[in-house]
Amino acid sequence: MPHSVVAALAIWIVVGGFTPRATGNAPQKKDYLTDEEADKVRDAGTPSERIKLYVSFADDKLKKFEYEVHRTTQERRRGEILNGLLNAYAGCVDDGADQIALAREKQSDIHDALKLADSKEKEFLETLEKYDKDSPDLETYRDTLEDAIEGTKDAISDAEDAQKEMTPGPVRRPQ
Repeated sequence: MPHSVVAALAIWIVVGGFTPRATGNAPQKKDYLTDEEADKVRDAGTPSERIKLYVSFADDKLKKFEYEVHRTTQERRRGEILNGLLNAYAGCVDDGADQIALAREKQSDIHDALKLADSKEKEFLETLEKYDKDSPDLETYRDTLEDAIEGTKDAISDAEDAQKEMTPGPVRRPQ
């Protein structure tokens, strides 16, 4: 092979042209999850557990966003940090909603997870809408905030629809 072809092939491999593809239904690590969070999702045995995890992670990302917004000593990359946290929050909310859809499809019992998701996501929406009205540096993250608000509204709607659709689990009666 000519030297230039070998060099081009080496660059292509290093840059990412040759990446092994995962097969099957193994969950992929999301770029907005920490390694520890991804491990917890991977180890969760049921959609209900995964929904609860995603709600917890979304809560954590939103709290970090609030901390950064109100920080007196601002980072140089403040806009990037705020947008990243909002994107991570929205990713968690979206993945939680995906787990709800999966559980509905498989008819899994997720009643407790739905209650948690519905109540927490309503809290999340209140928090996000507060920043949409009056927030420092709103222009640096307005679009991401609007996306997060819309994603949260969709997730609330999905949780409410699932609660209406799912029948309660069987109740054991004493004999």
